[in-house]
Parts: sequence; structure tokens; C-alpha cells
Amino acid sequence: MRALTLLRRALRLRCPRCGITPLFTGWFAMPVACELCGLRYERAQGYWVGAIYVNYAVTTTVALAGFFLTYPGVPMPTQLALWGLWVVLFPLWFFRYSRSLWLALELLVNPEL
Repeated sequence: MRALTLLRRALRLRCPRCGITPLFTGWFAMPVACELCGLRYERAQGYWVGAIYVNYAVTTTVALAGFFLTYPGVPMPTQLALWGLWVVLFPLWFFRYSRSLWLALELLVNPEL
């Protein structure tokens, strides 16, 4: 139950602890902590490296699966153009979700007292 709640809050881009405060003030800008519950978003230097891994894993999984599922029927130049564009644009869009999912996962595994 707690994992589903955290996942729902992460997908809505809300604070994983209170679920009310938005995580982002701009497309890439985050406040230091939640204004309502005080949850500190960046817990240590280099904390968001895990979010980079999440973003990379989702991007490459979808690109590779899409490539191999459409390989026989779609010409190679079209494939390269399509999936090349995907790996450039999707991580920019997914940036906020990867950070949100990473924060929710970390709070699930290591909750603050």
C-alpha cells in the first residue's frame, strides 16, 4: 500500500511524504525542501545520480525494445532517425519523472525519521 501511494505521488510530481507540494518550480528547478512537510529533496551531494540511472534505463529499454520489435518491417535509416530522436528528446521530458521516482524509491527504502 505504501509503495503504491509513493508511486502515485511520484507520477503526479508531488512530494513523496505529504503528497501535496509540487516537486518542481520550473521545468528543471526544484526547491531545496518541501514547504509543507520539510522533506529535504537532495539528501547528499551526488544524490541525483540514481535518477540519472533511472532515466537512462527507461530510455534505453524503450529504444532497444522498439528497435527490435519494428526491425524487420521498418528500414534502417527510418529506425535510426526515430530512435535517435527518441534518445535525445525523451530524457529531457522524463527528467522530472526520473527525479520524482528516485525520491519516492529512496523514501520507501530509507524513510527519514
